[in-house]
Amino acid sequence: MSTATGSTRLTATPGQTVGPFFHYALPYDGDRELVAPGTPGAVLLHGTVRDGDGNGIQDALVEIWQADPSGRVLQRPGSRRRDGHVFTGFGRSSTDRTGRYVFTTLRPGPVDGGLPFFAVTVFARGLLNRLFTRAYLPLEGAAPDALLTAAGERAGTLECVRDEDGLRFDITLQGAGETVFLSYPGHSEA
Repeated sequence: MSTATGSTRLTATPGQTVGPFFHYALPYDGDRELVAPGTPGAVLLHGTVRDGDGNGIQDALVEIWQADPSGRVLQRPGSRRRDGHVFTGFGRSSTDRTGRYVFTTLRPGPVDGGLPFFAVTVFARGLLNRLFTRAYLPLEGAAPDALLTAAGERAGTLECVRDEDGLRFDITLQGAGETVFLSYPGHSEA
C-alpha cells in the first residue's frame, strides 16, 4: 500500500512462537541427570510448569545452570555427553503430560558469599522468548539478597520448598502466583 509520499506502508505480521517441539528436538541422554541417581549428595529438583489457569504445561522445557557444592561456577565441556563423572552444572528437562519436570543434581553452593540458587530458563509454546528466573535453596534463616528483597511479596515464587522427594520449585507463567522473571541486558523481551 502506498502513502501520499510514495513510500510503502508495511503491515505487521504475527510473531513466531517457540514449540511445541521440545520432546522431539532437544532432549538428549542424561539431560536431566547432572549426577547419577544415588550419587552421594544427590538431590531431586522438581516441580510443575503451569499456565495462568493453574494447568500443567506439557511440552515445556526447563534448563538449569548452577554452581557446584563448593560455589564454583564450572565452565567445562560435556554437558550434552555425560560421562557419569564430570559435573558440568547444566541440565535440561522437558515436562511430561502434567507439566512436571525433574533433575537429579547436587545442591549448589553460594557463589562469592551470596545465597545458593539454580539459574532457570523456561521455554514453552506461546512464548516468543525464553524466560529467566532463579530457584533459591530454602533460606533457613538467611537474610534475603537484593533480588529477593526487590521481589517483595512475590519473593516466595523464587524459593524452592523442601518436600518428601527433594526440592520443589513450581513455575507459574502468568496470573495469580506468577513466578518472578528476570531480564538481562542484550536479551530481547517479548
